[in-house]
Amino acid sequence: MDPVNIRDLEHHAEATLDPGVYGYFAGGAADELTLGQNVAAFARIRLRPRVLVDVSTVDPSTSVLGLPLAMPVIVAPVAFQRLVHSDGEPGTARAAERAGSIFTLSSIASAGPREVTAGNRWMQVYVFRDRGLTQAIIEEAVECGFRALVVTVDAPRAGRRERDLYTGFALPADLRAPAIGNRSMTIAEVFSMVDPSFSWPDLAQLISESPLPVLVKGVHCAEDALLAVEHGAAGVVVSNHGGRQLDSVPATIEMLPPIAEALAGRSTLLMDGGIRRGTDVLKAVALGADAVLAGRAVLWGVAHSGEAGAEASLRILHDEIELGMRLLGVTRLADLDPSYIF
Repeated sequence: MDPVNIRDLEHHAEATLDPGVYGYFAGGAADELTLGQNVAAFARIRLRPRVLVDVSTVDPSTSVLGLPLAMPVIVAPVAFQRLVHSDGEPGTARAAERAGSIFTLSSIASAGPREVTAGNRWMQVYVFRDRGLTQAIIEEAVECGFRALVVTVDAPRAGRRERDLYTGFALPADLRAPAIGNRSMTIAEVFSMVDPSFSWPDLAQLISESPLPVLVKGVHCAEDALLAVEHGAAGVVVSNHGGRQLDSVPATIEMLPPIAEALAGRSTLLMDGGIRRGTDVLKAVALGADAVLAGRAVLWGVAHSGEAGAEASLRILHDEIELGMRLLGVTRLADLDPSYIF
C-alpha cells in the first residue's frame, strides 16, 4: 500500500533502517522533551474555519526572497542523507524542484554543492573555526547557483543526543561530507570544527561580505530576531534544531507568535520543527510565518524510496494544505491570520 501520510513514511523508515541510523535522524537531545513538544504543540492548536466561502479555487502558492513556491514549504537542511538512500541530497533536490519547493543543502551533507544542481537551492552554513573553509563553502555555493545562505547559529557544539549513545551509532567510514573535507569523520569531529566564538559582529561581517541574502536559523526569541535584522539578515528561521540541541526549550510554533509580532512584517519569517501535516503548515502561516521548513517529513520519504519518496512526501503536504484551505474557507495564504486559530 502506498503511504497515506507522513506518519506512514516514518513507520516504514523505523521498520527498515538500521536502528542506529533511524535513531540518529529521529532522535533529539537529552530527554527529548523539546523533540516531542515540537509535534505536540501543533496538536494543541485548534483551527477556526469560516463557511459559505467560494473555495472552488484555492491557491497555496507563495514566494520567499523572490523565489516562487507551489506551497509554503521549503526542504530543510538535513545532513548525511545517503545514510538512508543512495539518491541522497541530489535526489531530494530534484524532488523539491518538481514539487515547486526550495531545497536547502546542509554544510555536512553527503553530497557537495556541485552535485546538487536541480531547482532553486539554498546553502546552509555552519561557521567553522577555519573561516577559510566557511568562505570556500559560500564561494562554491555562489558559483553553483545557490540563491541564499542559511546560517545556523544554535549549534556552537552538538547537543547530547543520547539515542546515539544507546545504539552506538557512528558514521560509516566510507561516508563523506564533501563540503568540509571529503574524508571520514565522527559527529564529534564535525561539531568540533564549529566556531563557538561566532557572535553578532561576526554575523554582520559575514552578511556584509555575502553576495547572497542571508537568513539566520536557530532564533528562539524576539530579541534575537530583531538583532538579526538589525545586523543585516534578510530573514530569520525560528528553530530549535528539531529538538536536537538544548532540551526543554519551547516548541517552535510556540516561539513563533511573539517573534512575528516583534518583526511586524519587516523581514522574512520562517520556522521549522514538528511539521507533519498540511494543517501544521497552515497553523504556522496563520501565526505569522511566511513559510515553513520541513526536515524529517521529507527525509522519511527519502528513506522510503529515494527521490520518488521525497516527492511523495511533498505531494502529501501539498494536498493536505490545499484541502485544509478549502475546509478553512480561505482561498489565498494571505487571507490567513490569527483569527483562524482558536
